Amino acid sequence: MILPQAVQPSRPKPVAEPVAEGQRILAIDALRGMAILGILAMNIQYFSQVSAAYSNPTLTGTLTGSDFWIWLVNRELFDEKMMTIFSILYGAGIVLLTSHLESRRVPPTGIFIRRSLWLMLFGVLHAYLLWSGDILFSYAVCGLAVYWLRKWPWKRLLVVGLIALSVSSVLYLAYLHAMNTWPPSQIQAVERELWQPTQQQIAAQVAAYREGWLGEMSVRIPEARLLELQGLIYYTFWRSGGLMLIGMALFKTGLLTGGLPVARYIRSGLAALVIGVLVISYGVYHDFASHWSFRYAFFVGSQFNYWGSLAVAWSWICGVMILCKTAASRPWAAKLALLGRMAFSNYILETIICTTIFYGSGFGKFARFDRLQGALVVLAVWIFLFTLSQVWFRYYYSGPLEWLWRSLTYWRRQPFRRSVHRVSIRSASL
Repeated sequence: MILPQAVQPSRPKPVAEPVAEGQRILAIDALRGMAILGILAMNIQYFSQVSAAYSNPTLTGTLTGSDFWIWLVNRELFDEKMMTIFSILYGAGIVLLTSHLESRRVPPTGIFIRRSLWLMLFGVLHAYLLWSGDILFSYAVCGLAVYWLRKWPWKRLLVVGLIALSVSSVLYLAYLHAMNTWPPSQIQAVERELWQPTQQQIAAQVAAYREGWLGEMSVRIPEARLLELQGLIYYTFWRSGGLMLIGMALFKTGLLTGGLPVARYIRSGLAALVIGVLVISYGVYHDFASHWSFRYAFFVGSQFNYWGSLAVAWSWICGVMILCKTAASRPWAAKLALLGRMAFSNYILETIICTTIFYGSGFGKFARFDRLQGALVVLAVWIFLFTLSQVWFRYYYSGPLEWLWRSLTYWRRQPFRRSVHRVSIRSASL
């Protein structure tokens, strides 16, 4: 007689799904919220003026009075600092996402690749249809490159990240050295494209952006192509890719999730702020001393902000960690975190608002606002986004583009509308 074997209960099939609301890390979301506000302080220049004015501040003014002080504050506190923080957070997010999936016994690679390809598509649509200054495409490319290194120990990630960062500086200086062998006409062509366009070129760009959506294409498409090809090769791949590796390292050490005492964050944040501001100020002084010459300011002078921005970005990170770790300020950190939880949607919304104000498809104020007026626009958009984010999460679990991105990534419709109108931000850690 053959006895039947005991029936073994089958294991449930692992299900891939995003991090639940109650498992989100407050400090990461608050950092992302702060950065989505700060990035507009620099992007407003690209929205409102000809593209070369983003690098060459003398192109649209004399840098005196309020014009100078607004530019200087942006240079010291926002320029490249917010991109630094976003890149660091993207790297940390890679570790966070893959660890979450692996804890559920779900292979993360296919999901991450699909997630990146969708982000790449969103970036292309954003750049070519709305605004050429898009960064999403570049983040997707860099993320795919560094993903395979996520298992490295934090010290190796940190060292390789710093080496990758230095590659861009080497390429800039090598490009400057190569220019010494070029004929003057070739140098002049590059300078006109990147730094000092002629009055005719400026007028053509202004007219295109005031003309309407189809007219904008004549400028937007070449600009987007320049940033996604040449900009990626010489700058963004090395800068963002290196910072993503550093972000992985910082996340693994706990520094991005409040792993240090408040006093340590205060001391290191203040020290980093002083060092970063001094380095950047030294570079600004020599930019003015060179009369903002293309060959010095673009290739050499920019390096002081390139490296000094790392220290200032760390001071921003420390400030947010202090906000999250202090009982009195934690409710404000939670409000800031709501901005960060819909950073993708807010980023695109910033584009929609600003292109509506400045481009011909909207009110056509391109090249008509000075820096003070631009700063007022930034402040108004900050207030609007902050208020919108607080209200939005009473009714929805995520931002609309976050919901779409997650649904496409996991190939399954994600929860969107709340059944109970309340916000719940809970986490076991910061």
